[in-house]
Formats: sequence, C-alpha cells, structure tokens
Amino acid sequence: MNITIDNLGGCKKLIRVEVSPEEYQREFDSVATEIQKSVALPGFRPGKTPKNLIIKRFEKEIAEEVRENLIRNSLRRAIEEHKLVIVSQPEYEEVQFVAGQPYLFLLRVETAPEFELPEYKGIPVKRKLASVTEQDIEKALNVLREKQATYQTVNRPVEKGDIVVVNFVGYVDSKPLTEIAPSAKGLAEQKNFWVGTDPETFLPGFGAQLLGACAGEKRQVAVLFPAGFQPQELVGLQATYEVEVVEVKQKVLPELNDEFAKSWGAENLEKLREGVRRDLERELHYTQKKNIQAQIIQTLLSRAQFELPESLVAQETRDIVYDIVAENTRRGVSKELLEQHKDEIFRTAMVNARDRVKLNFILFKIAEKEGIKATPEEIMRRIYTMATLYQIPADKLIKELQKRGGIEEIQDKLIIEKTLEFLEANAAIEDVP
Repeated sequence: MNITIDNLGGCKKLIRVEVSPEEYQREFDSVATEIQKSVALPGFRPGKTPKNLIIKRFEKEIAEEVRENLIRNSLRRAIEEHKLVIVSQPEYEEVQFVAGQPYLFLLRVETAPEFELPEYKGIPVKRKLASVTEQDIEKALNVLREKQATYQTVNRPVEKGDIVVVNFVGYVDSKPLTEIAPSAKGLAEQKNFWVGTDPETFLPGFGAQLLGACAGEKRQVAVLFPAGFQPQELVGLQATYEVEVVEVKQKVLPELNDEFAKSWGAENLEKLREGVRRDLERELHYTQKKNIQAQIIQTLLSRAQFELPESLVAQETRDIVYDIVAENTRRGVSKELLEQHKDEIFRTAMVNARDRVKLNFILFKIAEKEGIKATPEEIMRRIYTMATLYQIPADKLIKELQKRGGIEEIQDKLIIEKTLEFLEANAAIEDVP
C-alpha cells in the first residue's frame, strides 16, 4: 500500500492510496474465508461451503468489506506515518478499480490545525474586590422567608405585594381573545385566578391596575401585548379585560427566629446565618473564578490565530442551534417566532461555535504541553456525582455512557476544567475595587 498526502489548504488533506493487485487479492481472500466460516448455503454445513460458491453468492458484500478494511488500514497508516490527527469522517472517492490493476482511491479528511501556542502564563486579569455583607445575608434570608410565605384573606383594598384572586374575560375590539388567538385560552378567561400586583406579573400592567380594588368590585383592565409576546397573534393588540375581584390576599412572611431556622435544617438562627454566609461566599468565589476564566479565554482567543476544521465548526453550530431552539421552546417561544429569527440564531451559533472549537484546540494543546490529564479516579468521581444528581445507579450510568462515547466526553471536560484552573493559577491577577 502506497500512501501520499496532499495539503488542500486550511485543515483539509487529500490522502492518495494505491493498493497493489496482490494486496487487494489477499484482503479479498481473507474476508471471503471469514464469511466461509460462518455461512451455510443450501446443501452444505456451516463452514463447509466451497469458497468459490461463497464468492459467487457474496461478491458484492465481500468487496464492500474489503473497501472498508482498506480505508481503515490506509487511515491508520496515514496517522502513524504522517503524524496526522484526523478530526472528520473521510470522504471516499474511487479513482481506479480494474482487475489486475492497482486499486486507487482518494480520502478527503480534515485534520487538527497546526499552530504555535501564544504565551499563556501570566495572562493579565482583573478581579473585582467583593465580600459578603450583612445586607447580603439579610437579603438571602428574606428569599428563604418568601419561599415559606402564606397568603391570608383580608378585608381591605388591594395593596402592593398582595395577591388578588380574580375572575376575568378578555376581549380585543369586543371580540373574545380566543377568536384572534385560539391557543390563548388561558389568557382569554379564568376563574379564581391568582395574580400579583407587580407590573410584570401575568400580563404587563394587569395586576397594577387592580390596586385599590376591594373584593366584589369589578374593573376594566387594559393590556397592550408587547413585541415578542406569545402567542404572536396578540403582539401589538390592545385588550380589554372585564375583571371581578373575588378575594384580596395579603402575603405573610414567617418570623425570622430559631423555629424558622430549624425549618431549613439549621440548629438555630445563628447557625442558619452562618450557613447562608458560607453559601454566599462560595457563590461569590465561583462568580469571581468564572469571571477570571472568561478573561483568560478571551485573551487566548485573541492571541492565537489559525484555521479551523470546518466540519467541526459545522457540527458545533448545529449543536448550539439545537440548544437555542430547545431552550426557547421550553420557555414557550413559538415555532413561528423561531423561524422568523432563524438567520440571527444561526449567525450567533456560528460565531460561538468557532470560538468553542478554537478554544478547545488551544486548551488541549496547553494540556498536552503541561502534562495535564484526567485520572481514572477523577473520571469515576465525576460519574458518581452525575449518578447521584440523576438518581440512577452508577453502573447503569456507566453502561449508558460507554454506548455513546460519554466516558471520553467526561475525560475531555475534566481536562478542559483542569487546564483553565492551571491558567487561572498562573494568571497575573490584579484586584480592583
């Protein structure tokens, strides 16, 4: 087998392969022999069918397997002899396949880019000085109180912070909302519906227009559906709601005392405060860490310039588009609105994809140079953490990961994380107010 490599520019390579007639025949005979061992044609026991009959019956299948074997072998040799790091599936093109003549074929592949690492130690970054204050702790404790809030019916007009229980019917130009947007049943009519008085609660301005109302009172509420609202048919329309106030409910927060602390698993209020402080400090440290790493990433991306394998960029773009669409679908964004913004989504995804692919090449090259690896113990710890999070047995998760190459993904993620931590530890950090 003779292999030559042509550089097509960028990360593209053309692998030219020439297989002698003798080598092709040896591979053909080898494949035919393997098939002969397991196949039984009518009148013959398994393994006893004459090879000439096997070839006659399975010639097409044998030739296909021979082709795949030769492609695989040629790629292996190209990687070993020419030090190629192939990152794409090969594109096959047959050049010559004539009996008694060399078998010639081409393989078009993309390889990892060759580039010089920029200076990656001592990257200047700024860290904003910050600390957890008593005000931060009080704010966090109030969030916990909000989670245990109860609502008591009161006999007074609606005030800010109240919950108003209402019946309502919505119209646009005297037509029921459902005639304009059939999918908007929940916005068209409700009974005993709870709505807050915050201007952005439920519909823009709906709750705020109920301030001062009493139970039993009826009011008209005007709502202008803003840009980006779902369903899209309502955007820009002015709706009128006939609203009847059923009840006014006042939010009641639990008292901040030892009993409240125990409800959150703390021994007393002081211990709860200590726990909240620790959580806030961890959150602050995490935020600072991510901010530092983001600065390091931007510096690396700006310092290193090299061509990227377009197949990897295309795949990463598809993955990002899928994530964007899935996330917006979960948030209730319609297919029609996503379709309207598809070009913008794709452009954003492509820019992010190029940065991701580029960053990965840089980080893995740094990891290789610095000897940064993910140990088997680290990989298993991550798997056990995932198993606990997903609430499934670790051995079951391992099997699932093995099926789809997930172990390698975890290994790569760990290497990236450890490399970023290495860069952070070696950065020139300046604390700023």
